[in-house]
Amino acid sequence: MKRLLLLRHAKSAWPEGVEDHERPLGNRGRRDAPRMGAYIAASGLQPDFALVSSARRTQETWGLVELALAGPCPFRTVPSIYEAEPEAILTAIRDAPEESERLLAIGHNPGFESLAALLAPDGDADALARLRTKYPTAGLAVITFDVARWENVAPGAGRLESFVTPKVLK
Repeated sequence: MKRLLLLRHAKSAWPEGVEDHERPLGNRGRRDAPRMGAYIAASGLQPDFALVSSARRTQETWGLVELALAGPCPFRTVPSIYEAEPEAILTAIRDAPEESERLLAIGHNPGFESLAALLAPDGDADALARLRTKYPTAGLAVITFDVARWENVAPGAGRLESFVTPKVLK
């Protein structure tokens, strides 16, 4: 069984004159990212590999999440998931190391919201309702797949286990 953790980057700032790819985290993002990392660690969801968009805000989110985890986690920066369509994100997931059982992906909306809905049309009813309402910054969807290899992850094959946001953790 494979478990996918889809984490939208934490809240970013909008400094004037800074292109989108280079936007940093804002104050709220710097507070929320470590809280989500602590939640991941405390919930037994420690990833064994991470895929991170190349955007500055996702890299900063990863840096703060990783510090809160129970231990180190190898990662790969994946430029193709920056503001990507669900299919491009799924391609990156299918290329994840096979030995990884719990994969964390950090990226952007609307791609992550669309991908979560595409992969997991079934699951916890409350989590599904919240996911379909809004996928806020630092939102975390946990999806399980009854497959042995990431390359076999397919639309509709996942089950939404949980959907957690920083607001829920307050």
